[in-house]
Amino acid sequence: MKYSAKLSYADATEALQELGQIEISENSTWRLAQEWGEALKQVEEREAEQANAVVEPSASGRVAEKTGRLGASMDGCMVYIRGEEWKELKVGCIFAVEWTKILDAHTKEAVDVGHATKTSFVSHLGGPETFGRKLWAEAKRRHWHSATDTQVVADAAAWIWNQVGDYLYDAHQLVDWYHADEHLGLAASLAFGQGTAQAQHWFKSNETLLFQGYADQIASAITQLAAERPAQRKELLQQAGYFENHQHRMQYLEMRADGWVIGSGMVESGGKRFKDRFTKAGMRWSRIDERWRVAYNSPPN
Repeated sequence: MKYSAKLSYADATEALQELGQIEISENSTWRLAQEWGEALKQVEEREAEQANAVVEPSASGRVAEKTGRLGASMDGCMVYIRGEEWKELKVGCIFAVEWTKILDAHTKEAVDVGHATKTSFVSHLGGPETFGRKLWAEAKRRHWHSATDTQVVADAAAWIWNQVGDYLYDAHQLVDWYHADEHLGLAASLAFGQGTAQAQHWFKSNETLLFQGYADQIASAITQLAAERPAQRKELLQQAGYFENHQHRMQYLEMRADGWVIGSGMVESGGKRFKDRFTKAGMRWSRIDERWRVAYNSPPN
């Protein structure tokens, strides 16, 4: 199953023969992948149904043992589907948050920061509601409610925070630092010209404020720039609105000091792995009975 998920059926058959000395036909590889895939789908559906069912309070009054910190992240990547063209594949992950030492780029000293470990993924090609139920099922499987504390870190897409509001509302919320930093750089380029010394100076001056959690001041500064530059007013106000709307999710210094992760690289990495599987040379994917089928990976005659 693992080989057929990452390779074509022909390549998976060859790998099993060379690495595992398992003699199996390409047709059998395809058949087993379909059978195990269907079994896995049924397991996921049962878990999602159980996770989203209304549960009555326990009569025993027992409190579940705490399991450490957990985090969640979500993102989307585009994949090409035959007959549908480009569609967004939603990817989510649940991870443990643990302290780890890194070398500070500025001080060159070892410092303790939060790090994402033990990451598990879910994905869905379709609407955010179904995706949210799948992610919540995985969160419950990872004992989300038993965690000592939780966080969600992601970009600023509205569908993401809508799902957070439905399922993960009691977690610390943080807009990914690198996305916020990119928006700050875009505002600098809009106001002063891309790559100019003035843009670089404004960006560096305000980057520190952003990291310290003063997104409201950033929004005000960009709004002032918009008033002074009619030609860029609309685009600058969009950037100001980004910081204004998400200022409560931009407490980077505080969150990092408390040992939380401030970047969503874990889910972006997962998205790249999914996308790599769907966009290999020669592949043309389609949906049949809500299951994936790839053109050159179709069952042999």
